[in-house]
Amino acid sequence: MKKILDVTCGMRGIWFNKNHPNAIYCDRRKEEHHIETAKGGTKNIVINPDVVCDFTDLPFNDNEFSLVVFDPPHLTSTGEDSLMNKLYTKLDGDWEKMLHDGFSECMRVLKPDGVLIFKWSDISISTRQVINAFGQEPLFGHRSGKKMNTHWLCFMKCGDNPVKEMVGEQG
Repeated sequence: MKKILDVTCGMRGIWFNKNHPNAIYCDRRKEEHHIETAKGGTKNIVINPDVVCDFTDLPFNDNEFSLVVFDPPHLTSTGEDSLMNKLYTKLDGDWEKMLHDGFSECMRVLKPDGVLIFKWSDISISTRQVINAFGQEPLFGHRSGKKMNTHWLCFMKCGDNPVKEMVGEQG
């Protein structure tokens, strides 16, 4: 039984071992793109998850994973044929509900005392707005990148059912 779940793996760009034996990789798409580079070469974009699913409706049991990785799309608008859309896609419609529901699903599949690692780039939407949509503060985090736009946040599933508490706080 695998202990790690990446609910938005994309090209598995944050992974050192892109085929870690203890991880299940999920994404809502399975696709390949071959894009010509400015230097005349080709960039291959391969999104090949183990499980095709939406992070707001995960096909896993409650309390199944010790670690969940959540790196959702960060942009609210991209051109359909743009490189950014092919690499990362974009948030659809009501991003607050989408991210809240995704966070709730991540917490649902986490074991008690399990850890959720969340990565966010606050180019379109601030990290504070996303945390507010979650309805739960992270334990700690770190800003990184040349322009310090990327945030790494750590959450832990504490208590019997933090999802119910969180949904109650959201209304």
